[in-house]
Amino acid sequence: MSKKKNLNVKRERFLTNVLVVMVSQILIKLVGLVYKIYLTNKEGFGDAGNAIYGSGYQIYSLLLLVSSIGIPSAIAKLVSERLANDDYKGAFKIFKVSFYTVGIIGFICTCLLFFGADFIANSLLLIPEAELTLKCLAPSIVIVALASTIRGYFNGRSAMKATANSQSLEQIFKTLFTIIIVELVAFSYSNNTELMAAGATLATTLSIILSFIYIYIFYARRKKIFNEENQKYAQNYEEESLFRTIKKILIVSIPISLTSIISSINKSIDSVTVMRGLTNFMSREEAQFQYGILSGKVDTLVSLPLSVNIAIAVAILPYLSFAYEKKDHKGIIKNLNMAILVTLLIAFPCAFGMSVFAGPILRLVFPNAASGANILAAISPLIVFSVLTQTINSALQGLGDYKTPVIALIFGAIVKTILNLILIPIETIGIYGAIVSSIICQFIAFIIGFIKLKKMTSLKLDSVKCVIKPLLASIIMSIIAYGVYYALQQAISGKISTVIAIFLAAIVYGIFILVLKVFSKDEMEELPFLKKFARFTK
Repeated sequence: MSKKKNLNVKRERFLTNVLVVMVSQILIKLVGLVYKIYLTNKEGFGDAGNAIYGSGYQIYSLLLLVSSIGIPSAIAKLVSERLANDDYKGAFKIFKVSFYTVGIIGFICTCLLFFGADFIANSLLLIPEAELTLKCLAPSIVIVALASTIRGYFNGRSAMKATANSQSLEQIFKTLFTIIIVELVAFSYSNNTELMAAGATLATTLSIILSFIYIYIFYARRKKIFNEENQKYAQNYEEESLFRTIKKILIVSIPISLTSIISSINKSIDSVTVMRGLTNFMSREEAQFQYGILSGKVDTLVSLPLSVNIAIAVAILPYLSFAYEKKDHKGIIKNLNMAILVTLLIAFPCAFGMSVFAGPILRLVFPNAASGANILAAISPLIVFSVLTQTINSALQGLGDYKTPVIALIFGAIVKTILNLILIPIETIGIYGAIVSSIICQFIAFIIGFIKLKKMTSLKLDSVKCVIKPLLASIIMSIIAYGVYYALQQAISGKISTVIAIFLAAIVYGIFILVLKVFSKDEMEELPFLKKFARFTK
């Protein structure tokens, strides 16, 4: 296969993989909303249960990142680089070494969480009820780490369907198990909030086990093909010692992991500081209630765009590694522009929509616990900077820059911590201090990363195409959709009005993206989900 043809195939896979992962993530979040809605509206759970569940989950996520030490993303990058040189055997060796390394570290982190649950819940989180939740989550750390390694190998091979399927199955099982187990616990223990939260996390562990079984079977059935590839391209194998392979993996994985760990720490900062700050001027129960709104409902809704945008971040890292290895500078610039454009096309309407429809969305999704509209509206700008940071950091890592994302997020985390400690204890600011600090944190990370990306690639972003047009479409969408909602709620149910308005908003936004010609005809041909429409319009 010629170099040009090879690059064209890789570009096609990039765009296709974006679509595959994006559809998967939308499905995952929609299904995930089901159990979130169920838990929040469940009698005896609500915002208090979300505080227990959410605080435990943040610590679990942090240890999960430590256990995998960035290896899944590192595998995707290193495997993609080896495959660019047809070194299939070297790519497979990287995967095998990573699998066993992650298994050992994951087991250690599982033990730390299980046996340290008492200290974490009582001394760090100040939520003693979270102890059982942490213990139920502990076994899943090593399993997720191993599954992520297999996913990283397939991602490096640009076969992201395996990742998408396993994650979708995990979320489906998680939702089913959550409802079943929590109902059983509620019936047996009279809606005990602590035990229901633990039951919900036990459901997570069970779903992760089933997801791992699926991805491992998927891998085992293709192992024969991998062995045949290893033999066929054996002459391209660059032999190296086990120590050298581990060293190479760690050199790439540790900085990537630090980026993820610091992102998780940013969320954990709230877990440690919000309760302490709020209890300076309100009761522990009221503080836990407000923190439950932020960590439960608001974080769930704000994370939706990030979950959709992960398609861009996951797909672009191995592609840029491949293109960088092939010295395809033109392809790098073209796909960076496309990645940033699609990222903003996701971010702007979500930010405007959650700001304008904060109250109606909460009443629709959490009818039995709809408080927090002002908090959701205030935090909506965070969406734009968070998704941009996600895409830019992944692009930098794909190009071999692992330091800048870490440095950017460290600066952001420091500023966030300082602002949390200063602003939250002020009675007139309170919980909004955490919102302000989060927005500023992500803005700092975005600015530092974007400046470095421009310097590395000479990236020239079309501000009219990438910023002004999507922004204009989002503003028009919001005005029309809210006008329709306001008119409809005078005559019909508020929930039905919200659904109709949101559906109309999506249609209006799509129409104005086309009217404003955000995508050229060539770009529409290249994007799998617009190709048929482009042919129709021709």
